[in-house]
Amino acid sequence: MPTHVALLRGINVGGHNRVNMADLREVVTSFGHTDVATYIQSGNVVFTSEDQDAASLAAALERAIAATLCLGPRVVVLTAAELAQVVAENPYPDETNPKHLHAVFRMEAMGPDDVDAVAAAVQRAGAKGSRDQGCVVGRTLYLRTPDGLGRSELAADLGRSGGALAARSTTTVRNWATVCRLLGMCGR
Repeated sequence: MPTHVALLRGINVGGHNRVNMADLREVVTSFGHTDVATYIQSGNVVFTSEDQDAASLAAALERAIAATLCLGPRVVVLTAAELAQVVAENPYPDETNPKHLHAVFRMEAMGPDDVDAVAAAVQRAGAKGSRDQGCVVGRTLYLRTPDGLGRSELAADLGRSGGALAARSTTTVRNWATVCRLLGMCGR
């Protein structure tokens, strides 16, 4: 049975959208998914399921979380193979600090306009002296932020209204340590 990773957006951040991980595991288990495990409090769930359609899994989880936990986080679902591909395709393998490398996961692939918008944001950040880098591979945006994500001009630009990551698609960000830990959990 295939292993999947569900990534919830915007839960347990700054005391908002509080979700207990035991409750989240119960919601995921209620679908008949097995081997359900969570990692840290930011809404990372590893599970196995016969259903192989990531979009339908994400939509079902969104509806169940809304109905059961009275929250409406967006959910991105990847297969273990897709997550392994994200790790293998990392364009910044020399970055040794996993807190300086982030993967921005999307449910949909980025189109040419999105890729162009990311490239333009990288250029604007560089013109302001930023050392940040960004690269789109498939439906994943890799962000290298050597001065920290919270101080990243590039991340701020991408998230602004009209930016490449602004509400046009379901996106959620994980640092590289979390990405690698989740991949490890897929092979448990």
